Amino acid sequence: MSEAPVSERTGGATYAAAGVDIEAGDRAVELMKASVARAGRPEVFGGLGGFAGLFRADALKNMTAPLLASATDGVGTKVAIAQRMDVHDTVGIDLVAMVMDDLVVCGAEPLFMTDYIACGKVVPERIAAIVSGIAEGCRRAGCALVGGETAEHPGLLGPDEYDIAGAGTGVVDEPDLIGADRVRAGDVVIAMAASGLHSNGYSLARHVFFATAGWDVHRDVPELGRTLGEELLEPTRIYSLDCLDLLRGSAAGPKLEVHALCHVTGGGLAANLERVLPASVDAALDRTTWTPPAIFALIGELGGVAQLELERTLNMGVGMVAVVAPTDADAVLARLAARGLPAWVLGEITPGTGRATLHGSHGP
Repeated sequence: MSEAPVSERTGGATYAAAGVDIEAGDRAVELMKASVARAGRPEVFGGLGGFAGLFRADALKNMTAPLLASATDGVGTKVAIAQRMDVHDTVGIDLVAMVMDDLVVCGAEPLFMTDYIACGKVVPERIAAIVSGIAEGCRRAGCALVGGETAEHPGLLGPDEYDIAGAGTGVVDEPDLIGADRVRAGDVVIAMAASGLHSNGYSLARHVFFATAGWDVHRDVPELGRTLGEELLEPTRIYSLDCLDLLRGSAAGPKLEVHALCHVTGGGLAANLERVLPASVDAALDRTTWTPPAIFALIGELGGVAQLELERTLNMGVGMVAVVAPTDADAVLARLAARGLPAWVLGEITPGTGRATLHGSHGP
């Protein structure tokens, strides 16, 4: 007869009794291995399960002055929508987008990413679904998922609650660094379409739809052509490979003269664009050049949200902006169209004081 564990013989506390299930964590790792394997690059050294992820840096030897770029982010209260829907394989895509699309704006190529998942209870299938989304996001961004951490926090988070965060690293050769110092009066501002709300403004959206309007995530919304939950869970578009194609060239054509990029996240279009403007110029943006998707109008109408409040909270249908030399504007639009990314001329750079302003009214 086998001897009883010490915890049974003494009545002492155990980690499992405190709410942390190590075996469930191990099962989650097994379930996510296939997804992580698909999110690789040739430079990845070793496999899943070590204390640190390893990535060969040989390519940096060929650069004049390699600069490592890093970024970290989460997806905010969008995770609450995933939990309401019990759909967990898309918020990981959002996580990668929020990190890697920040990196690319300086001209950096995304290299690798790590993630952190905090949950009230490890449900292996749910954790594996979250990681599968992160792996898919890494594939879309062209980077590797080299590691992560899942932490069980009973008593701090409910059994079905979780939050996610991630950190990414990229590299750019200093001569290829782009930003405010390259922007000139006469440059053309090009907008790249968002896929939806992306991962910002969800506290406002949730307040309007759930608290004010009393809608449910399963409500069919004719204006959206799907349920509210499906719209709100639409993954954030990942622009990194599209932007790198413009910056570095490809089989589709040579590199183009892109002076700055702007990832439109919290704070809206104008405030984020001002982050890449020098103090000597303004960006004059024309609202008549696009019609925001229906989700933005719904938030405004149901919540009585003023236009300016919408614009400083949400992306309004513009997820990434490129400031380009006027001689290359048409080529940039053509390249993005060939990649299946809707884009249009949003405005121009004029002499000024570092401000971005929107004029006119949105199209029909």
